[in-house]
Amino acid sequence: MARYGMLIDLNKCVRCRTCYVVCKVMHHISDQFENGRRYTRIRFVELEVGKYPSVKMFFVPTHCMHCDDATCVDVCPTRASFKREDGIVILDKERCIGCKACIAACEYGARYFNEEEGVVDRCSFCTDRLDSGLQPLCVEACLGDAILFGDLDDPRSEISKLIAAKGALVLSPGMGTNPKVYYAYLERK
Repeated sequence: MARYGMLIDLNKCVRCRTCYVVCKVMHHISDQFENGRRYTRIRFVELEVGKYPSVKMFFVPTHCMHCDDATCVDVCPTRASFKREDGIVILDKERCIGCKACIAACEYGARYFNEEEGVVDRCSFCTDRLDSGLQPLCVEACLGDAILFGDLDDPRSEISKLIAAKGALVLSPGMGTNPKVYYAYLERK
């Protein structure tokens, strides 16, 4: 069984925000009702590259990190949050009672309360598309080919090779959640 993850190469990101826009359109997230509701968020981050004062700015697309040790799953009293066999963290809206415990537990701020539906929501790596043999929409739509999705446990997979070659890292590795979204941001010479 595959263990899916994502690589976002910030060197290839062209700052177009297509990943954000297609996600909003696909998941019917209107500006009128947004109230912080986003599956994909874009952050503008300053990273020190080399020695001070060398600084580089990046747009950093973020969303659910689909952690191997997901605290959102651990705290859910109804088991509405759970992991599939392929490691993707899922939220069953039918079981969700809207207690928001998973929102408080998420180290990455990836969950939000959907006021219209009265339940929690977040990125699912487009499991409906994956189950049909397609890639997540943000991967397919990325104009700079900066987002890659694949099997992290297969050392021959393109994603595994690129994570190793680019020295890609996860955000906040010290939290112990073992996220499955990696970021490459330093050019290798």
